[in-house]
Amino acid sequence: MRSRTLPALLLPLTLLPAACGGATSASTADNTDGKGEVTLNVGDQKGGYEAILRASGELDDLDCRITWSTFSSGPPLLEAVNAQAVDIGGVGNTPPVFAAGSDSRIVVVGAGHDSSAGEAIVVPKDSPLRNPGQLKGRSIAVTQGSSAHYQLVASLKKAGLGVSDVKLKYLQPADALAAFNRGMVDAWAIWDPYTSQVLRSTKARVLTTGESLVNGLSFQAASPAALRDAKKSEAIGDLLVRLQRAQTWVFKHPQAWAKVWAKETGLPDEVALDAVRRSYGTRVTRSRRPPNSWGSRPC
Repeated sequence: MRSRTLPALLLPLTLLPAACGGATSASTADNTDGKGEVTLNVGDQKGGYEAILRASGELDDLDCRITWSTFSSGPPLLEAVNAQAVDIGGVGNTPPVFAAGSDSRIVVVGAGHDSSAGEAIVVPKDSPLRNPGQLKGRSIAVTQGSSAHYQLVASLKKAGLGVSDVKLKYLQPADALAAFNRGMVDAWAIWDPYTSQVLRSTKARVLTTGESLVNGLSFQAASPAALRDAKKSEAIGDLLVRLQRAQTWVFKHPQAWAKVWAKETGLPDEVALDAVRRSYGTRVTRSRRPPNSWGSRPC
């Protein structure tokens, strides 16, 4: 695993609510940690930041409340940030790019870096396809606006193809997995842990990965309204510090983290460990403090 950390960002971005795609529903029932008068609404993806923070003990002794909402992918999570339904959430490298297309605003407050080996285009083992150039005219499942979407576009471009040369099927991961297993698509562009899941549980193989093509960045995006609230802003700053410590724990305890991740997601232990070994890169970093914000008070 690489140990390089990245300078974090504090950049205004705009959100493209319709073009991001995906459902906007999220699971929130009975999913609150901590105590206190401040409540921070955090958007997450299954097996994401909540699981890392809990496994590393970073959700212990919170002096504010954190309410978790779980989303199927980054685009609908950013829609929720834009709508102020959540105060902050973690996404991959591409959703913020799609977010730059409208007048609504979000703020990127932190960044991390992972390996791009888990960003993959997979095909059935018996598929005649052997390289991305052979995808011309083929149907490909992908989650619109996700990091896999960008990796697919980059892979096609490298092979001399464009999106008009293939048949894109915009599906959320669960639906894409079903379509792939039923032979309804020729390929699937996906990210870990779905990459590890499909390679372990079905007769699939990797056609190509995002290595050398995509940057492997992930971002923490916050609502400007939450950052203008002094108490919430302090809580967000503390959350990012806790995420950094939690990621350090992951790097030191990959097998322990894989077991927690497996329990959280319902994935087999070996799938979770595959994903940890394949994709986890560097710790999340915290951005510079805005003026009059992000004090040292614990969350």
